[in-house]
Amino acid sequence: MLRKKSVIDTDSLSQEDIDLIFANADSFLEVSERDVKKVPVLRGKTIVNLFFEPSTRTKTSFEIAAKRLSADVINFSSSTSSVKKGESAIDTLKTILSMKVDLIVMRHSDSGAVKMAQHFINVPVINAGDGKHQHPTQSLLDLYTIKKIFNKLEELKVAIVGDFIDSRVARSDIDLFERMGIDVTVVSPTMLLPEDFSKMKVKHCIDDVIEESDIIYMLRMQFERQDRKFYPSIMEYNRFLSLNKDRLLKMKPGSIVMHPGPVNRGIEITDEVMDIGGEPGEKITIDRQVTYGVAIRMALLYLILS
Repeated sequence: MLRKKSVIDTDSLSQEDIDLIFANADSFLEVSERDVKKVPVLRGKTIVNLFFEPSTRTKTSFEIAAKRLSADVINFSSSTSSVKKGESAIDTLKTILSMKVDLIVMRHSDSGAVKMAQHFINVPVINAGDGKHQHPTQSLLDLYTIKKIFNKLEELKVAIVGDFIDSRVARSDIDLFERMGIDVTVVSPTMLLPEDFSKMKVKHCIDDVIEESDIIYMLRMQFERQDRKFYPSIMEYNRFLSLNKDRLLKMKPGSIVMHPGPVNRGIEITDEVMDIGGEPGEKITIDRQVTYGVAIRMALLYLILS
């Protein structure tokens, strides 16, 4: 079992926890390939997807993961709840807990909201993304994807490209990647970096890393988190940071492109690259990340609730 029942950030995961999650994900990946994609291990358990912020991939992934384990799932959306009438997040949590649920998967637009909510929750909670802070299950599925493709982690080179300052994915990924011996370079303009980035290896143009990186990890430009315009124009962003066909073809043999989704086509990655086929298209692993994400979340739910 995991060292801690709740998963709030990557710091709460030990090496033993990660190894255990990956071993179970391997088993559940096989379940997802069956004609009947279901096992009864969490029958009778109730899981609530408590999302105060829009989500497609993460919310659906957790829902599918829970249902494949035979758990009952309740999906909460703030846009159709009493939150619209002025109910606080804490009162919403208390109401849901009164219904005797077994686990809460929570996403919130405020950094630290999930950790704060944990103090009011007497059941395990999984952080599905809180503001600009952390997204631990995304970093787990990213690490798992890399391990499945390369069959190793140490000495790989990853370039994390784009909107770093707004990205909870980048923060979680860097923590896990560096702990596993992956060499991380952040590629971003100064205005999209934190005030103190002296401890990070930084480049300002994707062309500086495109030929030497094993993994090009494209971050989503998070316009919804920006209270002002951080970049002069899309054309300027494309010039220094976007992945186009010419840059894709310069990537080293065996290298891959990752993205947490959803992709802003024409900004982080061009339409041409997103739709490219043949050998160059095999470098794009976004769909594999989604597939592996379900297995990782099945493993987490199982290890926490079984």
